Amino acid sequence: MNPLDQAYLSELEDLATQIQESEELAAFLESEDEADYATLRETFEPALAELYRNVAVHQPLQLIALEEAMLDGRLEGLFLSKVLGFTVLRGPVNENFQYHYPQEQFKKVLLAICHSSNFEEIRKRIGQTIQIGFALSSHIWVSNLLEEVENRQVRQFLQAQVLAKYHDRDQRKDGYERYSGQFRSEIFFTADLPDNLPALRRSFPSIKQFLGRRIQLGLDNTMLLGPVFNLISNKELFGSYEHRYLFVQFVNFFEIDAAYQDPAAKILNELRKKEADFSDHYFAVLAEFHHGGFDVSADCDRRVAAMLDRKVKDDMASFYDLVIDLHSKGYVHPEVIEAVSQFYTHHQGVSLVNECVRLTVFRYLRQFLANITETDYQELFDISRICAAYFKVFDNEYFRQDVENLSMDYLHKLLKVYTDKRGKDYQDIKRFVQTTFVDLGFLTEKEVVELFKSRRKKKTEE
Repeated sequence: MNPLDQAYLSELEDLATQIQESEELAAFLESEDEADYATLRETFEPALAELYRNVAVHQPLQLIALEEAMLDGRLEGLFLSKVLGFTVLRGPVNENFQYHYPQEQFKKVLLAICHSSNFEEIRKRIGQTIQIGFALSSHIWVSNLLEEVENRQVRQFLQAQVLAKYHDRDQRKDGYERYSGQFRSEIFFTADLPDNLPALRRSFPSIKQFLGRRIQLGLDNTMLLGPVFNLISNKELFGSYEHRYLFVQFVNFFEIDAAYQDPAAKILNELRKKEADFSDHYFAVLAEFHHGGFDVSADCDRRVAAMLDRKVKDDMASFYDLVIDLHSKGYVHPEVIEAVSQFYTHHQGVSLVNECVRLTVFRYLRQFLANITETDYQELFDISRICAAYFKVFDNEYFRQDVENLSMDYLHKLLKVYTDKRGKDYQDIKRFVQTTFVDLGFLTEKEVVELFKSRRKKKTEE
């Protein structure tokens, strides 16, 4: 983690001074009333939240340093309830909905709150946060934390947040998902970027979550180019899954400037030459990004294609030649469909490179079917021929099922809009579904009849 920039430290110092000199604090110290503390919060927490977000967006590797600076008693515990929530949700969880490793920052912030002179006011806003944090942590870790709390009343409060229902995995999952939904618009992820393999393997879930979230939110990652490049260029890490994942992520999703373009390309081509199975590993990670909700766009493909040494004849070279052609001519172009077919037949149908071809085509079909409006339903009629062509090329049930699901979703939207069974639009849609959806295997003839069957209205009792 990096130290906090002086500009941010100065801003925090100014806020601490303002708080200590404020009439709102004087009123609270005089009354010790909950309403006066609420006024103090309303006055100063927005500025603390803005400072936190600025650091999280523009200097995320300084976030831990900021959180520790916010433990300053002169800030009167303001915004710490939110920071505590960030530390709980920042920790990556496994399939059992437990932390991969102990969350020491959660512990540090929680203990600071427990020792705050304003604990009685802060505690009213952190119960659910502690419940989730304890549920995700091991029993031993929670017990050790409780032993560090000397105040009996505070310790009893914490013990009351250990809920028996969260011993059940499904209950933990439900509680975690409901709680995390409250922070959907917040930015608070960060991670250590280590320089050795054991540390990388331990930190990888956090790094994966941190970088992935920033990419999916479309944040500017310029400040991370140097630190991430230092990690992926570390030869001690080569050959590990963690390195391959981060390397594929870097070359696909980071806006790489001139200083890193050639060095990154050099690493990529050296790996292609030296590791016989590098292409397979590369496409395995690329497919993971497709399935994981990342937009592996034409820009991603062009960025990687520009790095490839064409003297190296491997699946990466042929794949990127194909997809660049697909992006430039369009996935509906007959020449592209034929090129995809030729490529596909020269590789095993279940190969990772073929999966990435399917996923690239599906990305376009998904965009089309997700964005087509109800008034443009004629375009569905046209695209169905393209779908049929790719069904024949790929002969893949997962691909067909995914397209079917999108098509059926759109059809149900149409039937909510076009309700006049005698209208031209309704009849056009019905005829199309009766033929094309049956031919494509989306519906059986019996299902079509049931779908368009007129429902008799129940007679109302007089």
